[in-house]
Amino acid sequence: MRLAGHMGTFIEDYALLSNQRTAALVSKQGSVDWFCVPRFDSGSVFTAMLGGPENGRWLLAPVDGEVVSRNYLDSSFVLRTLWASDTGQVLVTDFMPMGDPASSIMRRVEGLSGTMTFEHELVMRYGYGKVPPWVRRNFDPVQGTESLVAVAGPNAAVLHAARLPKASHHTHRDTFEVRAGDVYDFEFNCYPGEAAIPAASDVGLAMTQTARIWQDWAAKIPQHESHDALVRRSLLVLKALTHRETGGIVAAPTTSLPEFFGGERNWDYRFCWLRDAAMTLQVMMTHGYEEAALRWRDWLLRAIAGDHENLQIMYGVGGERELPEKILQHLGGYGGAKPVRIGNAAVHQYQGDVVGEVMVALDDLRTMGAREDHFSWPLQKALLKYVLNNLKRKDHGLWEMRGTPQYFTHSRVMMWAALDAGVRAVTHHGQAGDPQRWERARDELREEILTKGFNQDLDSFTQTYATTEVDASLLVLAQVGFVDYADPRMLGTVAQLEKDLIDEHGYIRRYRTEASGDGLPPGEFPFLVCTCWLVEQYAHSGRLEDAKRLFAKLAAIVNDVGLIAEEFDPVSGHMAGNFPQALSHLGLIRAADAIAEAEGTRPYRARSGPH
Repeated sequence: MRLAGHMGTFIEDYALLSNQRTAALVSKQGSVDWFCVPRFDSGSVFTAMLGGPENGRWLLAPVDGEVVSRNYLDSSFVLRTLWASDTGQVLVTDFMPMGDPASSIMRRVEGLSGTMTFEHELVMRYGYGKVPPWVRRNFDPVQGTESLVAVAGPNAAVLHAARLPKASHHTHRDTFEVRAGDVYDFEFNCYPGEAAIPAASDVGLAMTQTARIWQDWAAKIPQHESHDALVRRSLLVLKALTHRETGGIVAAPTTSLPEFFGGERNWDYRFCWLRDAAMTLQVMMTHGYEEAALRWRDWLLRAIAGDHENLQIMYGVGGERELPEKILQHLGGYGGAKPVRIGNAAVHQYQGDVVGEVMVALDDLRTMGAREDHFSWPLQKALLKYVLNNLKRKDHGLWEMRGTPQYFTHSRVMMWAALDAGVRAVTHHGQAGDPQRWERARDELREEILTKGFNQDLDSFTQTYATTEVDASLLVLAQVGFVDYADPRMLGTVAQLEKDLIDEHGYIRRYRTEASGDGLPPGEFPFLVCTCWLVEQYAHSGRLEDAKRLFAKLAAIVNDVGLIAEEFDPVSGHMAGNFPQALSHLGLIRAADAIAEAEGTRPYRARSGPH
């Protein structure tokens, strides 16, 4: 089975570029293989990651040479790749300028020593790799320069460069020599088709300004004793996946990177899951970024608006409700994994846990001293009403099962957590509400969970009320305070998880797909956030050395620029699933924080924790 994408590119070979409106992925081979414009959830113009070069890419790399090193300029998303060969060394710098109203990618090629021959190939295909634009050369009499202009319906792009590639069969190519001291700048700027052609930018100035914007934001991140680089980069990734204007937080910038190579567990993650965003906010808040939570709270109100009775688990970047799932038949998929999907049918699922994650995050925000504004508490009361109205309803669970709805234990616990947060808002923070009703429903739900969601024979909580299977989501029970980390019932659950779900390599799977009835063929790799949760559980229950050993395995997976995907195949040693994944990165942060707390080295305030 072919594991890599086109030209042997593995998921971990990619680096992320972001301007907080959209993102691009550039490979170690020097090819930008994924780029959606103008937003994270828009159509792509470079789609080679899910097909081949003919589906769009931007290659800028030596004809003969190898990557010596690759890194981000300190605390930024300005990517520097050092290429070397027997004849010379060249530094390529890639970034997306911040502060620019358009979405553009800038690339600088600098000769450091000797001479290297570089290849330049630009293949533009709109509509997810399907539609070639009309391309022409444009002369700017003011600047006295020529550029390539491409138009396809509402989309347009301009390539500004000292050397323009030449057209050949809907592709533009060039080769050129790079000598010591040479500097070649390239700017691919996307803009609305009806707008005027943007003028060329000062790439050096834009690079300096972009690096400074990222670095200024990262300057307030507290020093982490043992895992500073990993935590810092993970926080930067979460920031990079937050839309600058709307405040919406996408789960990942990609779609259809497979959870199982060659399989059909391929989903579009370029949307804003309430769950993932709420969990992201928790780690952002505990590292000093409360303003991100306030912005997201505003986004949440706009998304839900007055229709809380039809609450969705996810929305578009701007709060859009319609996210129809569609299969792109013209794309071969990453490593042949089909179908390639855009949109996500899970938007129509009922998932009972979602309000719990939102309420817990907003409770943390309140505990940290943030004031309620004129709509935030009424919004939370509406969400609690939603929980009460759906108390008896089965759901599809955290993992978005496409089988028959069940009473998932994790979902029921998160409904309990939502009600618990509502009670505390009134009793601890003086908000107006009906704590007696919420408290009664909370306590009845707790008794139900302990009776139906805990199996005495197994000495473990179970995935659903109707099965003896376990699920890694049960590790969240202690995180929200339903039971203590060291509660015998929690320790029994951990023992069962270790028995049933941990593989021979030490990673934990979400659940046994062959026994889940999740509506899909069985088979997937370990889900990395679940292993992060296990680290957290170990650290908080007196198993610090186990936590540190397992965390070291996770840290070893992170790629050369600090990024991690959704899943990992320990046999092949390659990442799987959408990339980079917000849930994995926030899980890494929580795991590192849990170890620091257990060691007594955490220099910043902890989460509100169990209540």
